[in-house]
Amino acid sequence: MKTLLQINSSIFSSGGQSSQLADQFVAAWRSHHPNAQVILRDLAQAPLPHLDAQRVTAFFSAPEARTPEQRTLVAESDALINEIKQAEILVIGLPMYNFSIPSTLKAYFDQIARAGVTFRYTANGPEGLLTGKKAYIFAARGGLYAGTPLDGQTGYVRNFLGFLGITDVGFVYAEGLNMGEASKESALAEAKQQLASLAASDDVATAM
Repeated sequence: MKTLLQINSSIFSSGGQSSQLADQFVAAWRSHHPNAQVILRDLAQAPLPHLDAQRVTAFFSAPEARTPEQRTLVAESDALINEIKQAEILVIGLPMYNFSIPSTLKAYFDQIARAGVTFRYTANGPEGLLTGKKAYIFAARGGLYAGTPLDGQTGYVRNFLGFLGITDVGFVYAEGLNMGEASKESALAEAKQQLASLAASDDVATAM
């Protein structure tokens, strides 16, 4: 049975355009995988704490030396890592805020990037441990940024996931959403067509 982990990062929760695109993809994907398990994490409804010195210290402390408070902090991170470990498919609803990713998504990324757990350092450099997964990223933007220096999302998200071993990553963009109703309708229609095709084929190779 396949497992899909969906992460919505819009501050508007299910009302955000990126969340709606991710939701529509997951609904279409489930119609082709009726027995699959879907785990939904809405970072607006359940935001995660940002990384601080206390958490980093807990992560790097030897398990037997951790205080009760540190064990609690590590357990929170472990729960997130276990979710993504069991998923073959990762779906992220990704709005653009000030040319970058939402701070809530950055907090999530910081919680799951753990040396010796989701990646490790080797003589040949870092090696990601979350291999064998696909990621679908549904990026909603008010303007036109894909392929320009102002796109602070695509490279970062691709590089971060690749660092953890998730190298099969495809993006579907809905851009120009704040550039008039015609631009919005056209962009959303194209994105919806792409996500329907991806859900049917379960193949990110055709994603932009």
